[in-house]
Amino acid sequence: MRRVLGLLAVAAVTLGIAWWLAGLPGEISIAIAGFAIETRTGIGVLGAAILLAALLLGLRLMLAILHIPRSLRAWRARRRRERGEAAVTTALVSLAAAEPEAARTAARQARDSLGDTPQTLLLAAEASRLAGRDGEAEAIYRRMEGQADAAFLGLRGLFRQAMAREDWSEAADIARRAAKLRPGGAWMREERLALAARIGDWEQAQGLADGAPLRLAFATAAALSATSPDRELTLAKRAWKLERGFTPAALAYAAALRAAGRESKALSVLAEAWREFPHPALAELALAPVSEAMARMAAATKLSAGAPQHAETHFLLARTALDAGLTGEARRHLAAAQGAGLAQKRVFLLLAALEAAEHGGDAAGQAAQRDALLRAASAEPDSAWHCDACGTAHAAWHPACPSCHAAGRLRWGGPPRLALAAP
Repeated sequence: MRRVLGLLAVAAVTLGIAWWLAGLPGEISIAIAGFAIETRTGIGVLGAAILLAALLLGLRLMLAILHIPRSLRAWRARRRRERGEAAVTTALVSLAAAEPEAARTAARQARDSLGDTPQTLLLAAEASRLAGRDGEAEAIYRRMEGQADAAFLGLRGLFRQAMAREDWSEAADIARRAAKLRPGGAWMREERLALAARIGDWEQAQGLADGAPLRLAFATAAALSATSPDRELTLAKRAWKLERGFTPAALAYAAALRAAGRESKALSVLAEAWREFPHPALAELALAPVSEAMARMAAATKLSAGAPQHAETHFLLARTALDAGLTGEARRHLAAAQGAGLAQKRVFLLLAALEAAEHGGDAAGQAAQRDALLRAASAEPDSAWHCDACGTAHAAWHPACPSCHAAGRLRWGGPPRLALAAP
């Protein structure tokens, strides 16, 4: 309805203009180069309007012809961009599907269509890396490094390659350059931390670590790797203050104190650590300077006074009592250790030694020894340092697991129960 009314309105206006032109009085006369044109005013005005419209139409047609090359270039650029974007999508899908050759082909098409942009270069590098063409990937990463807007992406790729081939010095240099481009970046911080842990730069690792367990592990490792006694003492004290019950830190601090001639303070540190978390290595270090059996038992009693009912305390006292020939005292403490829940292999081996010391070679003693040894064979394994990331057992503590390189994950005790993946 509105369209009909609009057409009627246009027709009415047109008819009105025509009627007005027809009613104009007078005539128009034009003489050009010997030619003369005479007509009525209305027809002359109408002719001039038609001529003007024709001129405008001709001008538009001429401009359109002149713009044909530009339009063709724009059309070709649009088509090239569409092909490039389609190739980018194909490359992404191929990378996600782990199809390296398809990804390389699509990435090459994207570069041909869109040029060497950060996106196309990154796709090409990742496709080459996935295909095992490390040299090709490295060349593309270095090309990216030369572009201001893609430099960090290039350095990240080069860093990952250096880490994969364990070229630690190259990785450290790349990490420093990347950190200048993106200071404080979370990814760069994590990678620099992993690198510092792999190369044993524990002080730097401590500065980069987030979370108390990591800082504690790296601080202890820094103390253990210090090259001067004064630095070792300073770093060990710092680590011990982070957590006084952490056995490796207490051992490092006590050893540094002993080396500095501060034996009383060293024993105090070991006693405090025993009170927080009794550990056999604490007793081993504390009793190392003592050779006489009764003196060792007295030293063990003093060391463990802070945790008198702990199973480790009873086991330590049972062992030192047996060494001193106090078999009755040794049996009492060994029974107390078992009553406190200690049922590891070392308990039954000590029990076998106790039976041998107490009963000698008589038949009853031999039977008791055999029974203790049989129980030792099927008993729980002795406590050790276990990685709670991969479950590997280690005889000594490490700041990072030597097997899986997980940092700060070694725990003292029995084997951890690792979660099994769902089938």
